[in-house]
Formats: sequence, structure tokens, C-alpha cells
Amino acid sequence: MILFINACVREESRTKRLAHFLLNKLDDEIKEINLETENILPLTRQTLEIRTKLTESKKFDNKIFNYAKDFASADIIVIAAPFWDLSFPASLKSYIEAINVVDITFDYSLEGIPYGLCNAKKLYYVTTSGGKIYNDEYGFGYIKSLCNNFYGINDVFCIKAENLDIAGSDVENILKEAERNCIKTIV
Repeated sequence: MILFINACVREESRTKRLAHFLLNKLDDEIKEINLETENILPLTRQTLEIRTKLTESKKFDNKIFNYAKDFASADIIVIAAPFWDLSFPASLKSYIEAINVVDITFDYSLEGIPYGLCNAKKLYYVTTSGGKIYNDEYGFGYIKSLCNNFYGINDVFCIKAENLDIAGSDVENILKEAERNCIKTIV
């Protein structure tokens, strides 16, 4: 099963278009988490205390753990997140808070070293930007680091299209090139 985490809010999203191209090439059952309609709120003191009590007592049947369980059990993960304000939409950060659960997506060794509990071997991060993405670390790099260091997902790929809103850009050609790069990534 492919878990599709959709952080796109625009109906005609170029990021979503590129993500759907990828999903069609992967050709598997898809479970979509649309972050705009899910309305996942950032953790607060109260919700963090509730989650901590439940995790300490290993009571993972509460619905607050459903996102983490879905993430941990997926075979492939696709994240579609436009490059906004030098990163990704805040809804994706709230989602990440919801999935970072010890004993579901990762755990710690006796030495305090995190190790992954996720089933997925591959994660694809799809993004588009009106301008140039000068540093992948602000968006993709953060996700890649979580995958490699916590979730146990070693194959993390970025599929991106940049400079889409620069005067004179051939938007269609840039997106087609990103699609060609997408095919190279999944082969």
C-alpha cells in the first residue's frame, strides 16, 4: 500500500500534478491523507500530556495514533508538499508531530540511539517552487533526515520542479522534465 500525504491546498496544484504522475507510475493501492481536510492541529501541552500517558502505558488503540500506524505500515510513502516560505506547509509539520511516536514509527536502543520501525523502504518527496530552491535542507532535507535517522527508511528521493513562476519560464517543459526525472527515480 502506498501512503500519499497530500499537503497541497490549491485545486490546480503543480505539486499535486507531479505527485499524481508518480503515483500512476508506482501502480499500487493508494491511501491518501489530505492534510487540508484532516485538520491536524499542532501538539499542545494538553495533547502532548495525553499522548505521553498513552504511549507510556502502551495504549496505542486511541485514534490519535492512527496516522503513525498508517505511516509505519505503508510499503511506499509519497509526500506532496509545495515549497512555501523556504520550507513546506505548516500542516505537514503538524502531521510529522502526529507520526513521531515511540514504539510505532521508531524506538531507541539501550544506548539512546534511535532506530526505525517503519515498513517502507522508499519515500518520495514531491515539491514544486515558483522560484529556485536554494537549499534542500529546509524542506526535503528535514524529511530525509527523519527517514534516515528515525524511521528506518533509507531510500528517500526528492522530485522537484523549480522556477515555475519566473518570467519567461516554460512551465510545461519544466514539469515534463520533472516527470522524466521521476521515471528515472523509480526505475
